[in-house]
Amino acid sequence: MRVHYRGRMIARRTAALLAATALAAALSACAPTASPTPSPTSTGFASEEEAFAAAEATYRAYVDESNRLLAGEESASPLRFLRGQALSDEEEVQKLLSESGRRLTGKFEIKSFDGESWTSTQVQAFVCLDLSQVKLESADGETPSPENRAPENRLEVRMSGASEPKIISSVLRSESC
Repeated sequence: MRVHYRGRMIARRTAALLAATALAAALSACAPTASPTPSPTSTGFASEEEAFAAAEATYRAYVDESNRLLAGEESASPLRFLRGQALSDEEEVQKLLSESGRRLTGKFEIKSFDGESWTSTQVQAFVCLDLSQVKLESADGETPSPENRAPENRLEVRMSGASEPKIISSVLRSESC
């Protein structure tokens, strides 16, 4: 008899659970739904505005960190903002500077940041970067920087990643902005 009683108890619990589920489903169908607001997902940007703002903030943080490095702050780490080809290129520049006994001094300044295009995971922008205060210094303090160098350069920058964008490429597009 116990088996029979246990079977009825399971059947009653199952019926009650099904009834509660059906009731919850019926009630939720009648409830008004709020229109979803765009929000960032783990895989992408929610809007063009958000994508460009995140990309600009990342590039500005990268330039700030680069300026800290140029000022001699040992804790500065601009490489943490880079990935892919941009990281490889920067590592190569640092290696060449180190091998030649030269270093950059001064300060980079962003004159403009213009978002060009975006997808849910990637942003392309054009940056006008002022290099007029940046000098190439040799170990003996000489500055063999070319005098005919354009004071501003227009760069095409690509970034990827929505939760923590990283610069993946930076290509010189013209000598001046």
